[in-house]
Amino acid sequence: MRGRTVVEAAGALVWRVRGRTLEVLVVHRPRYDDWSWPKGKLEPGESLVACAVREVAEETGLHVVLGAPLPTVRYRNGDGRRKVAHYWAAQAVDDAAPSVRGREDVAAAPESEIDEVRWVSATKAVRLLTYDYDREPLGALIDMWHEERLRTWTMVVVRHARAKKRSAWRGGEATRPLTPAGRRQAEALVPMLAAFGVEDVITSPWERCAATVRPYLLRTGVGAELKPELTEDAHARSKKPVRRLVDKELATRDVPVAICTHRPVLPTVVEGIAERTPHRIMKMVPASDPWLRTAEILVVHLAKRPGRRAAVVALEKHRPAI
Repeated sequence: MRGRTVVEAAGALVWRVRGRTLEVLVVHRPRYDDWSWPKGKLEPGESLVACAVREVAEETGLHVVLGAPLPTVRYRNGDGRRKVAHYWAAQAVDDAAPSVRGREDVAAAPESEIDEVRWVSATKAVRLLTYDYDREPLGALIDMWHEERLRTWTMVVVRHARAKKRSAWRGGEATRPLTPAGRRQAEALVPMLAAFGVEDVITSPWERCAATVRPYLLRTGVGAELKPELTEDAHARSKKPVRRLVDKELATRDVPVAICTHRPVLPTVVEGIAERTPHRIMKMVPASDPWLRTAEILVVHLAKRPGRRAAVVALEKHRPAI
């Protein structure tokens, strides 16, 4: 049984550009005398994306925002257990960035674990990395850079957390609240939205949506735009305002944004995303109801090549681990 245990870990390839050179951040572990990517094991109840930014902060001292996902690495630990390491492209952000306030404080890794952090060119990293499997996400990162798909921005679609049943609520639909489990989901969404650097929030004004993003707003100080067109009633009357809103965010957004809405509105949102998404990527999204489960997020990574319209380069789904 021991050999069948799977250890899940998460980390990031932090990148920057100096002149015309793509550089990445690597760490040295004295215990193994190896060069690798900042990463580590999930803590109980922690999401993969929250783990990735926490581990980068602990091992490098940098706060980062996640970009597009990179290939997952699978290998055997020294004790025979299978390890699965999930990676994202990432860029450093200022310590005062709003999303950083949505994360827990971290302690720096001791020197016995990480004794050197080094920026190197991507080509040098290919030679410096100790393990062949670590070159797989690096190769994908380099490809994205050459294809001008590495500089991305993010739109996060949020389905509201679990709400009281319609039959159990005597008030109107606009005031139907979250259940206790839904409130826990909303709290657990905070580090997930923070991992993607969300700086703007757009939400249906109905309580179950507003309450889903409220913990993030309170922790980070980010403001929210209330958009009536995202409610179920307004969407039932006309889908066009939702289509316009989604298209605007996909085409012109310059900072990461979260859009919180209801299950019946999701088909229209997904249709807008599909128009800018290659088929091979769109296959990740269900083609029918429910599209997203309660408190689940669809993370849309977009890039824009010179002379072309913005296009989706990656999609991923995550749900609070509670």
